[in-house]
Amino acid sequence: MNYLPIGTVVTLVNGTKPIMIYGRKQMQEGNERIWDYVACLYPEGNLGDQYNVFFQHEEIGEVYHYGLESAEDQKVQEILNRA
Repeated sequence: MNYLPIGTVVTLVNGTKPIMIYGRKQMQEGNERIWDYVACLYPEGNLGDQYNVFFQHEEIGEVYHYGLESAEDQKVQEILNRA
C-alpha cells in the first residue's frame, strides 16, 4: 500500500471536517489495533490526545492537499510496507 505523505489533508467518508495526517501505521494508546493513519483537525492542528483521529486508508473520502513527497518519504514507505 502507498501511504499518503505526512501533511496530507483529507476528509473521511461522510465527514465534513478536514483533518491533516501527521502519523502513519500508528497504535492508539489503550488499543492494540494498528491504524493506517493518525491525524489532527485542520486548520487547528494538534490540540491534544483527545482530538487525535485514527483511521484506515479505505475510510478516506476526499484528498484536499497532498503532503511533501521526497526521497526520504519513499524510504519510509518501504519500511512501512515491510512491517
